[in-house]
Amino acid sequence: MAENETLADKPFPLFSSKSTKASQKPSSITTATTANSLYPKLTKDTADSTARATAEFSDLGLPEWAIHICKALGITRPTPVQQHCIPRILAGDDVLGIAQTGSGKTAAFALPILSRLAENPYGIFSLVITPTRELAYQLAEQFRALGSPLHLRCAVVVGGMDMITQAKALMQRPHVVIATPGRLKVLLEQNPDMPAVFSRAKFLVLDEADRVLDVGFEEELKVVFECLPKDRQTLLFSATMTSDLQTLLEVSANEAYFFEAYEGFKTVESLRQQYIFVPENVKDVYLLHILSNMDGMGVRSAIIFVSTCRNCHLLSLLLEVLEVEAAALHSYKSQSLRLAALLSFKSGKVPILLATDVASRGLDIPTVDLVINYDIPRFPRDYVHRVGRTARAGRGGLSISFVTQRDVDLIHEIEAVVGKQLDKFECKENEVLDGITKVYKARRVAHMNMMDDGFEEKEKERRAQKRKTLAEKGLLKKNRKRKRQRLDKSL
Repeated sequence: MAENETLADKPFPLFSSKSTKASQKPSSITTATTANSLYPKLTKDTADSTARATAEFSDLGLPEWAIHICKALGITRPTPVQQHCIPRILAGDDVLGIAQTGSGKTAAFALPILSRLAENPYGIFSLVITPTRELAYQLAEQFRALGSPLHLRCAVVVGGMDMITQAKALMQRPHVVIATPGRLKVLLEQNPDMPAVFSRAKFLVLDEADRVLDVGFEEELKVVFECLPKDRQTLLFSATMTSDLQTLLEVSANEAYFFEAYEGFKTVESLRQQYIFVPENVKDVYLLHILSNMDGMGVRSAIIFVSTCRNCHLLSLLLEVLEVEAAALHSYKSQSLRLAALLSFKSGKVPILLATDVASRGLDIPTVDLVINYDIPRFPRDYVHRVGRTARAGRGGLSISFVTQRDVDLIHEIEAVVGKQLDKFECKENEVLDGITKVYKARRVAHMNMMDDGFEEKEKERRAQKRKTLAEKGLLKKNRKRKRQRLDKSL
Protein backbone atom coordinates (compact mmCIF):
# COMPACT_ATOMS: atom_id res chain seq x y z
CA MET A 1 0.00 0.00 0.00
CA ALA A 2 1.33 3.43 -0.90
CA GLU A 3 2.27 5.67 1.99
CA ASN A 4 -0.47 8.20 1.26
CA GLU A 5 -3.08 5.57 0.47
CA THR A 6 -5.90 4.79 2.86
CA LEU A 7 -8.30 1.94 3.37
CA ALA A 8 -10.92 4.03 1.62
CA ASP A 9 -9.01 3.76 -1.65
CA LYS A 10 -9.40 1.15 -4.37
CA PRO A 11 -7.53 -1.80 -2.80
CA PHE A 12 -9.93 -1.69 0.17
CA PRO A 13 -13.43 -0.65 -0.97
CA LEU A 14 -15.38 -0.62 2.27
CA PHE A 15 -18.50 0.75 0.64
CA SER A 16 -19.54 -0.84 -2.66
CA SER A 17 -21.88 0.82 -5.14
CA LYS A 18 -25.35 -0.72 -5.18
CA SER A 19 -28.01 0.17 -7.68
CA THR A 20 -30.69 -0.01 -5.01
CA LYS A 21 -29.24 2.91 -3.11
CA ALA A 22 -30.31 6.47 -3.61
CA SER A 23 -27.43 8.70 -4.62
CA GLN A 24 -26.73 11.23 -1.91
CA LYS A 25 -24.07 13.52 -0.64
CA PRO A 26 -22.56 13.10 2.81
CA SER A 27 -24.72 14.77 5.38
CA SER A 28 -24.65 15.55 9.04
CA ILE A 29 -27.51 15.65 11.48
CA THR A 30 -28.01 19.31 10.56
CA THR A 31 -28.50 18.59 6.84
CA ALA A 32 -29.74 15.00 6.70
CA THR A 33 -31.68 14.65 3.44
CA THR A 34 -32.87 11.87 1.18
CA ALA A 35 -35.18 11.40 -1.75
CA ASN A 36 -37.62 9.68 0.60
CA SER A 37 -40.15 11.74 2.53
CA LEU A 38 -39.54 9.53 5.57
CA TYR A 39 -36.31 11.45 6.09
CA PRO A 40 -37.19 15.15 6.01
CA LYS A 41 -34.56 17.83 6.29
CA LEU A 42 -33.82 18.34 9.98
CA THR A 43 -32.12 21.07 11.86
CA LYS A 44 -30.00 19.95 14.75
CA ASP A 45 -32.51 21.08 17.37
CA THR A 46 -35.38 19.36 15.53
CA ALA A 47 -33.45 16.11 15.28
CA ASP A 48 -32.51 16.14 18.95
CA SER A 49 -35.97 16.98 20.23
CA THR A 50 -37.65 14.54 17.85
CA ALA A 51 -35.41 11.72 19.06
CA ARG A 52 -36.04 12.49 22.71
CA ALA A 53 -39.69 13.44 22.71
CA THR A 54 -41.61 11.65 19.96
CA ALA A 55 -39.61 8.80 18.46
CA GLU A 56 -40.49 5.21 19.35
CA PHE A 57 -38.78 2.01 18.31
CA SER A 58 -42.03 1.07 16.59
CA ASP A 59 -41.48 4.00 14.20
CA LEU A 60 -38.13 2.67 12.98
CA GLY A 61 -39.31 -0.42 11.12
CA LEU A 62 -38.15 -2.95 13.69
CA PRO A 63 -40.14 -6.18 14.18
CA GLU A 64 -42.31 -6.66 17.26
CA TRP A 65 -39.92 -9.06 18.98
CA ALA A 66 -37.12 -6.46 18.76
CA ILE A 67 -39.36 -3.77 20.24
CA HIS A 68 -40.33 -6.09 23.10
CA ILE A 69 -36.73 -7.02 23.90
CA CYS A 70 -35.78 -3.33 24.02
CA LYS A 71 -38.51 -2.71 26.56
CA ALA A 72 -37.46 -5.76 28.57
CA LEU A 73 -33.90 -4.41 28.68
CA GLY A 74 -35.09 -0.98 29.80
CA ILE A 75 -34.39 0.72 26.45
CA THR A 76 -37.54 2.80 26.17
CA ARG A 77 -36.79 5.35 23.44
CA PRO A 78 -34.29 5.44 20.58
CA THR A 79 -31.37 7.84 20.80
CA PRO A 80 -30.63 10.14 17.82
CA VAL A 81 -28.04 7.75 16.34
CA GLN A 82 -30.54 4.88 16.62
CA GLN A 83 -33.41 6.94 15.22
CA HIS A 84 -31.45 7.96 12.14
CA CYS A 85 -29.34 4.87 11.42
CA ILE A 86 -31.67 1.92 12.13
CA PRO A 87 -34.12 2.69 9.27
CA ARG A 88 -31.24 3.24 6.83
CA ILE A 89 -29.60 -0.06 7.74
CA LEU A 90 -32.94 -1.87 7.41
CA ALA A 91 -33.31 -0.22 3.98
CA GLY A 92 -30.03 -1.78 2.86
CA ASP A 93 -27.75 1.25 3.03
CA ASP A 94 -24.13 1.35 4.07
CA VAL A 95 -23.78 3.67 7.07
CA LEU A 96 -21.09 5.76 8.69
CA GLY A 97 -22.33 6.88 12.12
CA ILE A 98 -20.48 9.31 14.36
CA ALA A 99 -21.90 9.80 17.85
CA GLN A 100 -20.50 10.34 21.31
CA THR A 101 -19.69 7.63 23.80
CA GLY A 102 -22.77 6.29 25.56
CA SER A 103 -25.17 7.32 22.78
CA GLY A 104 -26.34 3.77 21.95
CA LYS A 105 -24.25 3.05 18.87
CA THR A 106 -24.14 -0.71 19.52
CA ALA A 107 -27.92 -1.05 19.47
CA ALA A 108 -28.01 1.20 16.40
CA PHE A 109 -26.32 -1.53 14.35
CA ALA A 110 -27.14 -4.66 16.37
CA LEU A 111 -30.94 -4.26 16.23
CA PRO A 112 -31.24 -3.96 12.43
CA ILE A 113 -28.69 -6.76 11.90
CA LEU A 114 -30.65 -9.08 14.20
CA SER A 115 -33.91 -8.07 12.50
CA ARG A 116 -32.53 -9.12 9.11
CA LEU A 117 -31.09 -12.30 10.62
CA ALA A 118 -34.54 -13.27 11.95
CA GLU A 119 -35.93 -13.13 8.40
CA ASN A 120 -33.32 -15.55 7.04
CA PRO A 121 -31.26 -17.10 9.84
CA TYR A 122 -27.93 -18.64 8.92
CA GLY A 123 -24.29 -18.28 9.90
CA ILE A 124 -22.00 -16.44 9.47
CA PHE A 125 -24.46 -13.57 8.97
CA SER A 126 -22.45 -10.67 10.42
CA LEU A 127 -18.80 -9.95 11.17
CA VAL A 128 -18.01 -7.23 13.70
CA ILE A 129 -14.44 -5.93 13.92
CA THR A 130 -13.35 -4.05 17.04
CA PRO A 131 -9.91 -2.84 18.20
CA THR A 132 -9.73 -4.31 21.72
CA ARG A 133 -10.44 -7.66 23.30
CA GLU A 134 -12.49 -6.27 26.19
CA LEU A 135 -14.72 -4.35 23.79
CA ALA A 136 -15.22 -7.54 21.74
CA TYR A 137 -16.55 -9.40 24.78
CA GLN A 138 -18.78 -6.47 25.73
CA LEU A 139 -20.25 -6.35 22.22
CA ALA A 140 -20.91 -10.09 22.39
CA GLU A 141 -22.84 -9.61 25.66
CA GLN A 142 -24.96 -6.90 24.08
CA PHE A 143 -25.64 -8.95 20.94
CA ARG A 144 -26.66 -11.95 23.03
CA ALA A 145 -28.98 -9.83 25.16
CA LEU A 146 -30.67 -8.17 22.18
CA GLY A 147 -30.77 -11.44 20.22
CA SER A 148 -32.00 -13.69 23.05
CA PRO A 149 -35.42 -14.29 21.39
CA LEU A 150 -33.54 -15.66 18.34
CA HIS A 151 -31.35 -18.07 20.34
CA LEU A 152 -28.43 -16.18 18.85
CA ARG A 153 -25.14 -18.00 18.41
CA CYS A 154 -22.26 -15.54 18.83
CA ALA A 155 -18.50 -16.22 18.74
CA VAL A 156 -15.69 -14.01 20.03
CA VAL A 157 -12.33 -14.28 18.26
CA VAL A 158 -9.55 -12.37 20.02
CA GLY A 159 -5.90 -12.81 20.93
CA GLY A 160 -4.84 -14.43 24.16
CA MET A 161 -7.30 -17.32 23.84
CA ASP A 162 -6.96 -20.83 22.40
CA MET A 163 -6.88 -20.68 18.59
CA ILE A 164 -8.00 -24.27 18.05
CA THR A 165 -11.15 -23.66 20.08
CA GLN A 166 -11.79 -20.45 18.14
CA ALA A 167 -11.29 -22.16 14.79
CA LYS A 168 -13.77 -24.88 15.75
CA ALA A 169 -16.28 -22.23 16.82
CA LEU A 170 -16.01 -20.47 13.45
CA MET A 171 -16.38 -23.72 11.50
CA GLN A 172 -19.70 -24.26 13.32
CA ARG A 173 -20.86 -21.03 11.65
CA PRO A 174 -22.30 -18.90 14.46
CA HIS A 175 -24.68 -16.14 13.45
CA VAL A 176 -22.44 -13.28 14.59
CA VAL A 177 -18.65 -13.20 14.85
CA ILE A 178 -16.99 -10.44 16.88
CA ALA A 179 -13.24 -10.27 16.39
CA THR A 180 -10.09 -8.25 16.73
CA PRO A 181 -8.20 -7.90 13.42
CA GLY A 182 -4.95 -9.63 14.39
CA ARG A 183 -6.36 -12.92 15.63
CA LEU A 184 -8.87 -13.16 12.78
CA LYS A 185 -6.08 -12.68 10.23
CA VAL A 186 -4.07 -15.51 11.77
CA LEU A 187 -7.04 -17.91 11.69
CA LEU A 188 -7.84 -17.02 8.07
CA GLU A 189 -4.26 -17.59 6.95
CA GLN A 190 -3.61 -20.79 8.87
CA ASN A 191 -6.76 -22.65 7.80
CA PRO A 192 -7.41 -22.83 4.03
CA ASP A 193 -11.09 -23.65 4.64
CA MET A 194 -11.67 -20.67 6.92
CA PRO A 195 -12.19 -17.88 4.32
CA ALA A 196 -15.14 -19.77 2.82
CA VAL A 197 -16.93 -19.57 6.18
CA PHE A 198 -17.41 -15.82 5.63
CA SER A 199 -18.49 -16.05 1.98
CA ARG A 200 -22.18 -15.39 2.71
CA ALA A 201 -21.80 -12.69 5.35
CA LYS A 202 -24.37 -9.91 4.89
CA PHE A 203 -22.88 -7.36 7.27
CA LEU A 204 -19.42 -6.04 8.07
CA VAL A 205 -19.28 -3.73 11.09
CA LEU A 206 -16.26 -1.71 12.18
CA ASP A 207 -16.89 -0.58 15.75
CA GLU A 208 -14.64 2.22 17.06
CA ALA A 209 -13.86 2.61 13.37
CA ASP A 210 -11.33 5.40 13.85
CA ARG A 211 -9.05 2.98 15.68
CA VAL A 212 -9.80 -0.06 13.51
CA LEU A 213 -8.78 1.92 10.41
CA ASP A 214 -5.53 2.98 12.03
CA VAL A 215 -2.32 2.28 10.09
CA GLY A 216 -1.43 -0.58 12.45
CA PHE A 217 -4.29 -2.76 11.18
CA GLU A 218 -3.78 -2.35 7.41
CA GLU A 219 -2.43 -5.82 6.71
CA GLU A 220 -4.97 -7.53 8.95
CA LEU A 221 -7.92 -5.75 7.36
CA LYS A 222 -6.67 -6.55 3.87
CA VAL A 223 -6.81 -10.28 4.66
CA VAL A 224 -10.24 -9.98 6.28
CA PHE A 225 -11.80 -7.94 3.45
CA GLU A 226 -10.62 -10.40 0.80
CA CYS A 227 -12.71 -13.21 2.29
CA LEU A 228 -15.93 -11.17 2.49
CA PRO A 229 -18.50 -10.97 -0.32
CA LYS A 230 -18.79 -7.69 -2.22
CA ASP A 231 -22.56 -7.79 -1.94
CA ARG A 232 -22.72 -6.85 1.71
CA GLN A 233 -23.64 -3.93 3.92
CA THR A 234 -20.79 -2.11 5.63
CA LEU A 235 -21.44 -0.22 8.85
CA LEU A 236 -18.86 2.02 10.49
CA PHE A 237 -19.46 3.56 13.91
CA SER A 238 -17.17 5.79 15.91
CA ALA A 239 -17.21 8.32 18.74
CA THR A 240 -14.77 10.63 16.97
CA MET A 241 -14.37 11.95 13.44
CA THR A 242 -10.81 11.53 12.15
CA SER A 243 -9.01 12.38 8.93
CA ASP A 244 -9.12 8.71 7.88
CA LEU A 245 -12.90 8.59 8.28
CA GLN A 246 -13.29 11.93 6.51
CA THR A 247 -11.27 10.64 3.55
CA LEU A 248 -13.35 7.48 3.47
CA LEU A 249 -16.53 9.55 3.51
CA GLU A 250 -15.36 11.73 0.61
CA VAL A 251 -14.42 8.70 -1.48
CA SER A 252 -17.78 7.02 -0.72
CA ALA A 253 -20.01 10.09 -0.89
CA ASN A 254 -22.50 8.55 -3.31
CA GLU A 255 -22.72 5.12 -1.71
CA ALA A 256 -23.01 5.61 2.04
CA TYR A 257 -25.41 7.32 4.43
CA PHE A 258 -23.62 9.58 6.90
CA PHE A 259 -24.98 10.51 10.31
CA GLU A 260 -23.07 12.80 12.60
CA ALA A 261 -23.94 13.97 16.09
CA TYR A 262 -20.41 15.03 16.88
CA GLU A 263 -19.45 18.40 18.30
CA GLY A 264 -15.74 17.87 18.66
CA PHE A 265 -13.95 16.72 21.77
CA LYS A 266 -16.57 17.74 24.31
CA THR A 267 -17.26 16.50 27.82
CA VAL A 268 -20.69 16.31 29.43
CA GLU A 269 -21.91 19.07 31.73
CA SER A 270 -22.56 16.68 34.61
CA LEU A 271 -18.83 15.88 34.83
CA ARG A 272 -16.78 17.85 37.36
CA GLN A 273 -13.21 18.14 36.01
CA GLN A 274 -10.47 18.95 38.48
CA TYR A 275 -6.68 18.87 38.73
CA ILE A 276 -3.96 18.59 41.35
CA PHE A 277 -0.59 20.25 40.70
CA VAL A 278 1.78 17.80 42.31
CA PRO A 279 5.53 16.98 42.25
CA GLU A 280 6.31 13.76 40.39
CA ASN A 281 7.85 12.03 43.41
CA VAL A 282 4.73 12.34 45.60
CA LYS A 283 2.03 11.35 43.09
CA ASP A 284 1.60 8.05 44.91
CA VAL A 285 1.13 9.88 48.21
CA TYR A 286 -1.67 12.02 46.78
CA LEU A 287 -3.21 8.96 45.14
CA LEU A 288 -3.35 7.08 48.45
CA HIS A 289 -4.90 10.14 50.13
CA ILE A 290 -7.70 10.31 47.55
CA LEU A 291 -8.38 6.58 47.58
CA SER A 292 -8.44 6.54 51.36
CA ASN A 293 -11.10 9.27 51.35
CA MET A 294 -13.38 7.86 48.66
CA ASP A 295 -16.23 7.30 51.11
CA GLY A 296 -16.10 10.89 52.31
CA MET A 297 -16.20 12.08 48.69
CA GLY A 298 -19.26 9.96 47.95
CA VAL A 299 -17.22 7.78 45.56
CA ARG A 300 -17.94 4.06 45.36
CA SER A 301 -15.85 3.14 42.32
CA ALA A 302 -12.88 4.64 40.50
CA ILE A 303 -10.76 4.03 37.40
CA ILE A 304 -7.12 5.13 37.54
CA PHE A 305 -5.54 5.64 34.10
CA VAL A 306 -1.78 5.30 33.64
CA SER A 307 0.33 5.69 30.53
CA THR A 308 2.18 2.37 30.33
CA CYS A 309 1.78 -1.28 31.23
CA ARG A 310 4.82 -0.99 33.47
CA ASN A 311 3.31 1.86 35.48
CA CYS A 312 0.04 -0.03 35.72
CA HIS A 313 1.74 -3.16 37.04
CA LEU A 314 3.94 -1.23 39.49
CA LEU A 315 0.99 0.77 40.81
CA SER A 316 -1.03 -2.42 41.34
CA LEU A 317 1.85 -3.88 43.37
CA LEU A 318 2.09 -0.66 45.39
CA LEU A 319 -1.61 -0.64 46.23
CA GLU A 320 -1.40 -4.32 47.14
CA VAL A 321 1.35 -3.54 49.67
CA LEU A 322 -0.74 -0.63 50.99
CA GLU A 323 -3.71 -3.03 51.34
CA VAL A 324 -5.87 -1.06 48.90
CA GLU A 325 -8.09 -3.44 46.96
CA ALA A 326 -7.75 -2.90 43.20
CA ALA A 327 -7.76 -4.80 39.90
CA ALA A 328 -5.31 -4.10 37.06
CA LEU A 329 -6.05 -4.14 33.34
CA HIS A 330 -3.29 -3.83 30.74
CA SER A 331 -2.19 -5.57 27.57
CA TYR A 332 0.69 -7.50 29.14
CA LYS A 333 -1.75 -9.57 31.18
CA SER A 334 -3.20 -12.81 29.88
CA GLN A 335 -6.69 -12.49 28.44
CA SER A 336 -8.23 -14.56 31.21
CA LEU A 337 -6.72 -12.25 33.86
CA ARG A 338 -7.85 -9.17 31.92
CA LEU A 339 -11.41 -10.44 31.78
CA ALA A 340 -11.31 -11.41 35.45
CA ALA A 341 -10.11 -7.92 36.43
CA LEU A 342 -12.81 -6.23 34.38
CA LEU A 343 -15.52 -8.54 35.73
CA SER A 344 -14.42 -7.94 39.32
CA PHE A 345 -14.69 -4.20 38.82
CA LYS A 346 -17.96 -4.22 36.88
CA SER A 347 -19.60 -6.48 39.48
CA GLY A 348 -18.53 -4.20 42.33
CA LYS A 349 -16.36 -6.84 43.97
CA VAL A 350 -13.34 -4.54 43.55
CA PRO A 351 -13.91 -0.76 43.84
CA ILE A 352 -10.81 0.39 41.94
CA LEU A 353 -9.58 -0.44 38.43
CA LEU A 354 -6.04 0.42 37.34
CA ALA A 355 -5.85 0.58 33.56
CA THR A 356 -3.97 1.77 30.52
CA ASP A 357 -5.88 3.29 27.62
CA VAL A 358 -7.06 -0.20 26.68
CA ALA A 359 -10.00 0.63 28.99
CA SER A 360 -10.60 4.17 27.75
CA ARG A 361 -12.72 3.35 24.71
CA GLY A 362 -16.15 1.82 24.38
CA LEU A 363 -16.42 -0.05 27.68
CA ASP A 364 -19.81 0.52 29.26
CA ILE A 365 -19.48 0.64 33.05
CA PRO A 366 -22.27 3.04 34.06
CA THR A 367 -21.52 3.16 37.79
CA VAL A 368 -18.02 4.70 37.72
CA ASP A 369 -17.98 7.70 40.04
CA LEU A 370 -14.38 8.85 39.69
CA VAL A 371 -11.71 8.85 36.97
CA ILE A 372 -8.13 9.67 37.97
CA ASN A 373 -5.57 10.59 35.33
CA TYR A 374 -2.48 9.44 37.21
CA ASP A 375 -0.57 10.14 33.98
CA ILE A 376 -1.80 12.91 31.68
CA PRO A 377 -2.47 11.56 28.15
CA ARG A 378 -0.45 13.04 25.29
CA PHE A 379 -3.49 13.78 23.14
CA PRO A 380 -6.70 15.59 24.16
CA ARG A 381 -8.98 13.01 22.54
CA ASP A 382 -7.53 10.34 24.87
CA TYR A 383 -8.38 12.58 27.82
CA VAL A 384 -11.97 12.93 26.58
CA HIS A 385 -12.33 9.17 26.16
CA ARG A 386 -10.88 8.51 29.62
CA VAL A 387 -13.09 10.92 31.54
CA GLY A 388 -16.02 9.67 29.46
CA ARG A 389 -15.96 6.50 31.59
CA THR A 390 -17.80 8.47 34.29
CA ALA A 391 -20.83 10.82 34.23
CA ARG A 392 -22.62 8.49 31.81
CA ALA A 393 -26.32 8.35 30.96
CA GLY A 394 -27.10 11.62 32.72
CA ARG A 395 -25.33 10.70 35.96
CA GLY A 396 -22.82 12.92 37.70
CA GLY A 397 -19.12 12.15 37.89
CA LEU A 398 -15.72 13.48 38.88
CA SER A 399 -12.34 13.43 37.14
CA ILE A 400 -9.06 14.36 38.85
CA SER A 401 -5.87 14.84 36.83
CA PHE A 402 -2.41 14.72 38.42
CA VAL A 403 -0.47 17.56 36.78
CA THR A 404 3.29 17.67 37.19
CA GLN A 405 5.58 20.40 35.91
CA ARG A 406 6.10 18.44 32.69
CA ASP A 407 2.35 18.23 32.07
CA VAL A 408 1.45 21.93 32.13
CA ASP A 409 1.46 22.36 28.36
CA LEU A 410 -0.53 19.15 27.89
CA ILE A 411 -3.24 20.20 30.33
CA HIS A 412 -3.50 23.64 28.69
CA GLU A 413 -3.99 21.95 25.32
CA ILE A 414 -6.68 19.69 26.80
CA GLU A 415 -8.47 22.72 28.26
CA ALA A 416 -8.33 24.50 24.91
CA VAL A 417 -9.76 21.51 23.04
CA VAL A 418 -12.60 20.70 25.49
CA GLY A 419 -13.37 24.41 25.89
CA LYS A 420 -13.29 24.32 29.66
CA GLN A 421 -10.80 25.12 32.40
CA LEU A 422 -10.20 22.46 35.02
CA ASP A 423 -10.93 23.41 38.61
CA LYS A 424 -8.41 22.92 41.38
CA PHE A 425 -8.98 19.89 43.62
CA GLU A 426 -8.86 21.13 47.18
CA CYS A 427 -6.93 19.13 49.74
CA LYS A 428 -4.75 19.97 52.74
CA GLU A 429 -1.11 19.32 51.94
CA ASN A 430 -0.13 18.56 55.52
CA GLU A 431 -2.82 15.85 55.71
CA VAL A 432 -1.68 14.35 52.42
CA LEU A 433 1.99 14.24 53.38
CA ASP A 434 1.24 12.47 56.65
CA GLY A 435 1.31 9.25 54.64
CA ILE A 436 4.59 9.90 52.81
CA THR A 437 6.74 7.54 54.90
CA LYS A 438 4.20 4.73 54.56
CA VAL A 439 4.01 5.17 50.78
CA TYR A 440 7.78 5.38 50.27
CA LYS A 441 8.32 2.14 52.21
CA ALA A 442 5.59 0.43 50.20
CA ARG A 443 7.12 1.72 46.96
CA ARG A 444 10.45 0.05 47.73
CA VAL A 445 8.67 -3.23 48.43
CA ALA A 446 6.65 -2.90 45.21
CA HIS A 447 9.84 -2.38 43.16
CA MET A 448 11.40 -5.48 44.70
CA ASN A 449 8.26 -7.49 44.01
CA MET A 450 8.31 -6.39 40.38
CA MET A 451 11.92 -7.53 40.05
CA ASP A 452 11.04 -10.86 41.64
CA ASP A 453 8.11 -11.54 39.30
CA GLY A 454 10.30 -10.95 36.23
CA PHE A 455 8.14 -8.20 34.75
CA GLU A 456 11.10 -6.13 33.50
CA GLU A 457 12.60 -9.02 31.51
CA LYS A 458 9.22 -9.99 30.08
CA GLU A 459 8.60 -6.38 29.06
CA LYS A 460 11.89 -6.23 27.14
CA GLU A 461 10.98 -9.43 25.32
CA ARG A 462 7.54 -8.08 24.41
CA ARG A 463 8.97 -4.81 23.11
CA ALA A 464 11.53 -6.63 20.99
CA GLN A 465 8.82 -8.88 19.56
CA LYS A 466 6.59 -5.88 18.83
CA ARG A 467 9.39 -4.04 17.01
CA LYS A 468 10.11 -7.16 14.98
CA THR A 469 6.44 -7.55 14.02
CA LEU A 470 6.14 -3.89 13.02
CA ALA A 471 9.35 -4.07 11.00
CA GLU A 472 8.11 -7.16 9.16
CA LYS A 473 4.90 -5.32 8.29
CA GLY A 474 6.83 -2.21 7.23
CA LEU A 475 5.00 -0.12 9.80
CA LEU A 476 7.82 0.88 12.13
CA LYS A 477 8.80 3.96 10.14
CA LYS A 478 5.15 4.81 9.47
CA ASN A 479 4.34 4.73 13.17
CA ARG A 480 7.33 6.91 14.00
CA LYS A 481 6.34 9.38 11.29
CA ARG A 482 2.74 9.49 12.51
CA LYS A 483 3.87 10.07 16.10
CA ARG A 484 6.10 12.94 14.93
CA GLN A 485 3.20 14.45 12.99
CA ARG A 486 0.89 14.22 16.02
CA LEU A 487 3.57 15.78 18.22
CA ASP A 488 4.09 18.60 15.72
CA LYS A 489 0.36 19.34 15.74
CA SER A 490 0.32 19.47 19.52
CA LEU A 491 3.16 21.98 19.70
